[in-house]
Amino acid sequence: MENEKDQLLSRPPNASADGQEEAAGEPPAAASPEAPSDDLAAVCKKLREDKEALYDRLLRKQAELENFRKRTQREKEEFVQHATADLVRALLPTLDGFERALNHRNSVVPEPFYQGIELIYRELRDVLGRAGLSRVETVGKIFDPHVHQAVETVESVELRDQEIVEELQPGYKLKHRLLRPAIVKVAVAPRRESLAPPAGESARSAEPD
Repeated sequence: MENEKDQLLSRPPNASADGQEEAAGEPPAAASPEAPSDDLAAVCKKLREDKEALYDRLLRKQAELENFRKRTQREKEEFVQHATADLVRALLPTLDGFERALNHRNSVVPEPFYQGIELIYRELRDVLGRAGLSRVETVGKIFDPHVHQAVETVESVELRDQEIVEELQPGYKLKHRLLRPAIVKVAVAPRRESLAPPAGESARSAEPD
C-alpha cells in the first residue's frame, strides 16, 4: 500500500491513468486533405457559365458595332447620292439650253461663237458623265414607261408598234436612278378602221366589169 501511494504521489499531474502523458496545450492533429468537394465543382461550373455569357455578349456587341458601321456608311453614301442628284438635276436645263443653241444656229452669228459654246457644253457633259450621268436612249427603241414619257403618237405601218420615232426632250439617269424621263413621240399600229377601204369603194370594186 505504501508503495502504490508513493507511485501515485510521484506521477506527474498531467499523466493519464494508464501511464501515458498528455501534452498540455498542444493543438489537435490537422485533418487529412480530402478530394475536391461539391462546392468547388459548383464554383467551376459558375465560372464557366459566366465566361460563356461574357463571350456571347462580346459577339453580340461586335455584331451591333458592325451593323452600325454598315448603316452609317450606307447613310453617308445615300446622302452623297441625293446631294449629287439634286445638283445634277439643277444643271439639266443648262444642258438643254446648250443643245438648243447648237441645234438652232443663226447664220448672222459668227461660227467661233458656236465653237466656244460647243466646247463649254462638251466639257460640262464630260464632267457630269464622270459623276454618273447618262442619257436615256430614245429613237429606235421601244417605249418604256419607266424612262419615257409619250406626249404624241403617230400611226405607221412601217415602224414597230410603240417604237419611238422622235425625241422632244432628252431624259437622263444618274447611275441607276432616273433623274428625268425622256419626252418622246411614239409610233402606233394603224387602227383597223383606217386600214379598211370606204364602203362605196369596196362595193364598186366588187362589181363585175
